[in-house]
Amino acid sequence: MTPYAQETAVITGKTLIDWGFAPGPWFSEGIAAAQAAAARGQDARRAVAAIAPKPVATLSLRKAGALPYHLNIREENEGDARNIAAVEAHMTELMRVPTIRSGAVMPDACPAGQAPGTIPVGGVIATENAIHPGFHSADICCSMALTSFRDADPTAILDAGMKLSHFGGGGRPRGAQMRPPAAILEAMRENLFLSKLTSAAIEHFATQGDGNHFFYVGRRASTGAVTLVTHHGSRKPGALLYKAGMALAEATTRVLSPETPRHNAWIVADSPEGEAYWEALQIIRQWTRANHYAIHDLIAEALGLAPVDRFWNEHNFVFRRDDGLFYHAKGATPAYAGFSADDTGLTLIPLNMGEPILITRGKDALNSLGFSPHGAGRNFSRSAFLRAQSETPEQQLAAIRRRIDARFFSGVPDASELPAAYKSAQTVRAQLGEFGLCEIVDTVEPVGCIMAGDWQVNAPWRKRKVAKEDQTDTIG
Repeated sequence: MTPYAQETAVITGKTLIDWGFAPGPWFSEGIAAAQAAAARGQDARRAVAAIAPKPVATLSLRKAGALPYHLNIREENEGDARNIAAVEAHMTELMRVPTIRSGAVMPDACPAGQAPGTIPVGGVIATENAIHPGFHSADICCSMALTSFRDADPTAILDAGMKLSHFGGGGRPRGAQMRPPAAILEAMRENLFLSKLTSAAIEHFATQGDGNHFFYVGRRASTGAVTLVTHHGSRKPGALLYKAGMALAEATTRVLSPETPRHNAWIVADSPEGEAYWEALQIIRQWTRANHYAIHDLIAEALGLAPVDRFWNEHNFVFRRDDGLFYHAKGATPAYAGFSADDTGLTLIPLNMGEPILITRGKDALNSLGFSPHGAGRNFSRSAFLRAQSETPEQQLAAIRRRIDARFFSGVPDASELPAAYKSAQTVRAQLGEFGLCEIVDTVEPVGCIMAGDWQVNAPWRKRKVAKEDQTDTIG
């Protein structure tokens, strides 16, 4: 028996590692090749080397400050100054990532995480042959949709929204679920990343989630037409796609650029997996658009309303421009013509529940990489904002209700979503013009707004916790 044949019983993954091969998914094939070669009396190590992935030259991070970015924001108070300093610190670190070719910051920018180099809300990053899931975040395709009606009663639309929309955690209960268009479900079944997400796509269809998402009713300043505007993203299907994308990106970047932090990991765009992920993003975009209009159509059908205008746009997405780069917009609105097949030339920028929603036309400004803000942004985290308030949430809510019909789907207000939680709407509007980002062509003046509210207050798990604490107090 040859020495090679004697090795066949002991060749394992550890053997390959001892021979100097880097572990990976190909190891099972490598072990089989080694065992087969040894059984034939051939050089097992050479057989493994013939199929092992070739070493990849790794990419290093740039030096801090080596690649500049555009800053389209100006401080007007102490809160702005602290916020902008934090955003700049993140952007300086982020621009070190080797796939990045340019970056910009919008007037609504604010930090979106603690890890250095986390893309801020209001950040736009252009990359070459790379899709970074962390740059579009879990709320893929968070977006705005508008429908204007003829001869509508705004209060009736708000009443219908409280009955027919769906806010809070989870999806619609069985018996109340709606199916997305058949073509979208079929496309999901055929996609590598979405094939197992069709159940979630049905359960979460025609839902709006929580946080800053809303159901807003107002009047067009130009025509007086009563108008419904919704704000939400791709819900659970998008969150699961993001999770799968991050797993692939992290595995890829560990090989290609070990220095790059996990939250800045990327998928190689022209790889088979990258092409499948890009396709998945487009399908999720279609699902999200349909999700908005399913809610709008429920309202129209219930009230016998005739839509006279509708359009939409996303602000948490990845766009590919004619320069071949991938533009990742984290809370930034496209402001260039032809950003999508359904681009109408108009986009929507909300500010807060008590302010007009801006209808804008982009200017494709070089200093913003062709983008504009997605809203008013925050200078403080939710918890920091709540700690800093001199007025109670009840006082703030009473003030806003003197101006608009403010409602909360759960019945419990969320103080962190009241207008005072956001940056000055006037400042953001002024900086749109100051930096030449877009033109305001119309507004939707507020009548009323529905948000999720603090839907977890009455959640079963919280009730059980309170009941247990009460029982403990009684026993004590």
